[in-house]
Amino acid sequence: MFEPFLGVEAIRAGRLTRGQLRSRFKAVHPGVYVPGQAARTLLLNTVAAWLWTGRRGVIGGRAAAALHGARWIDDATPIELIAPHTRKRPGVIVHEEQIKPDEICYVGGLPVSSPERTALNLARWLPRDAAVTHLDSLARATGITEASVLELAAQYPGARGIRRAQVALNLMDAGGQSPKETWLRLLVIDAGYERPQTQLPVTDGSTTAFINLGWEEPKIGLDYEGEHHRSERRTYVNDIGRYAMIDGRGWTDLRVVAEHSRAFILHRLREAFVQRGLQPPPTSAPGS
Repeated sequence: MFEPFLGVEAIRAGRLTRGQLRSRFKAVHPGVYVPGQAARTLLLNTVAAWLWTGRRGVIGGRAAAALHGARWIDDATPIELIAPHTRKRPGVIVHEEQIKPDEICYVGGLPVSSPERTALNLARWLPRDAAVTHLDSLARATGITEASVLELAAQYPGARGIRRAQVALNLMDAGGQSPKETWLRLLVIDAGYERPQTQLPVTDGSTTAFINLGWEEPKIGLDYEGEHHRSERRTYVNDIGRYAMIDGRGWTDLRVVAEHSRAFILHRLREAFVQRGLQPPPTSAPGS
């Protein structure tokens, strides 16, 4: 027994005695047990929370996104369930709301909100930036589109958070390959710039590189460089050639790292537009 289970079922089936249950396992929810040394992974927490609902709940939100293949979801993330009203539990968020049969699918035997319903709920339940981060990854994993999710949203015109969801869904982009890339894209949009394209290909005919986000014209891009760009030797070496090729094709590619402030990033972007003879948005743009 390495997965969460209901203690009463294990005893009734003769797999464990009450003494074995108490000595070898720990309760993570009332009646739900896991091995005493089990790591609290997102999947373990998801299964345990679902069992706690008496198998009546449907897994939603970030846990559902992870089951659909989305990345960047921490093991400590609260498990969101669509279920009948229950008492509050640490690490579990229950949403008592309607979900139709065709909005439920099964992943590994678990009832999970469909990719479209998962996206709608992420956009409704989370603050904009967090929602867009998870929506980007979900879109990349499943191929959902803004149009397909809004079609579903139209069936729930009075649901809480629908207007907020429309904003987040409009910003969803499957080209966002990391939370920091999403953060950078939203920063640029909030500063008043035209929405950038993501994963822009640049080639010299033999080699192709992809810039995280930018504009084909005027050939201005931004790349977020995580720690691996410096700590992994192979990545560091490859980046030298990559940057040279991009620069040689006439691009201004601004490299952004964690230490760069929002003001510094926007200052450099503004200068790049001016150098191309273009008028950047006014510095008083919302979010600047």
